[in-house]
Amino acid sequence: MSLVRKHILKIDPYEAGKPIEELKRELGLKSVIKLASNENPIGASPKAIAAIKKNLAYINRYPDSNGFYLKKKLAKSLGVEPSNIVLGNGSDELIDIIIKTFVEEDEHIITADHTFLEYKIISNVKGRVVITVPLKYFKYDLNAIKKKIDKKTKIVFISNPNNPTGTYVTKLEVEEFLNGLPEDVLLVLDEAYDTFIDVNDYAKGLNLIRNNNVIVLKTFSKAYGLAGLRVGFAVAKREFVSYMEIARQPFNVNSLAQAGAIAALDDKKFLKRTKKTVLAGKAYLYEHLKKMGLAFVPSVTNFILIDVGRDGAGLFKEMLKFGVIVRDMKQYGLKNYIRVTIGTKKENERFIQVLRKVMGSK
Repeated sequence: MSLVRKHILKIDPYEAGKPIEELKRELGLKSVIKLASNENPIGASPKAIAAIKKNLAYINRYPDSNGFYLKKKLAKSLGVEPSNIVLGNGSDELIDIIIKTFVEEDEHIITADHTFLEYKIISNVKGRVVITVPLKYFKYDLNAIKKKIDKKTKIVFISNPNNPTGTYVTKLEVEEFLNGLPEDVLLVLDEAYDTFIDVNDYAKGLNLIRNNNVIVLKTFSKAYGLAGLRVGFAVAKREFVSYMEIARQPFNVNSLAQAGAIAALDDKKFLKRTKKTVLAGKAYLYEHLKKMGLAFVPSVTNFILIDVGRDGAGLFKEMLKFGVIVRDMKQYGLKNYIRVTIGTKKENERFIQVLRKVMGSK
């Protein structure tokens, strides 16, 4: 179609996890569990829900475009200034803002080949060239990425921990990567899953923003259980933030999202319960996957990448018939894999039961 930009015609659009209600309609199922989109298995913070209900009466008003109170709360929690924070309609919009702000049409972006799809999709929509580097043992290979950097490179995106593999790069690896990095190259550390980290050598991006060209992305969609509200934020030097604010759309984070996020930050009890649920669920899934003889990638997140030894997309479709939604990895280029979100105890048990059935295991 001649009216459409040529870049759009070449793009394979992002495929979201299948919604529960859609599967119920399609197959006439009454009971469906979704373990596809790395959402919080225990729901949302009760404090966040209460705050949202309290603010419902004011949705006739535009939200605070600058997110004053949310930025203030975040700044105090993170040990930065409000001027170091940009709010976004989820991390997806922040990726878009970063590319619009910093990457010229003839400049390039580097990331891994098996990582969060939106880095490449959003870049390609804008006509930017993306260079992908293979993972090494399912991890970002920072040495190989660094060798790909040239005069046209502007941004390196690193998902840490990485989606969909659940692996991470260490503090030492990131520090070595930053050493000697050209001054006109930005490193974006996407830390959407950092709240689930239970290791000691993780590279905390917030410790790097002061003295490096680093932007850190975070979200309320995962551990905080606010995926449906779409609220994320970026943390960076004040100078970078000021330019990103120019590229940001006004009113991009709605009033209910802001209210819910502010309240969620106070709900330490909910966050602790979430982590406990995920760690217990992970141990259970590890145990039963090993019993089934299935290989998987050890994860520091709330999901696990599993090698099913056959067409993952086909397995995904078979599991749908039993009311279990996982994520097939075909679009990620991992055809023999599925990704499963760690759920509640009952959800994990049902997943294993159905997986055994479709795999023909006893």
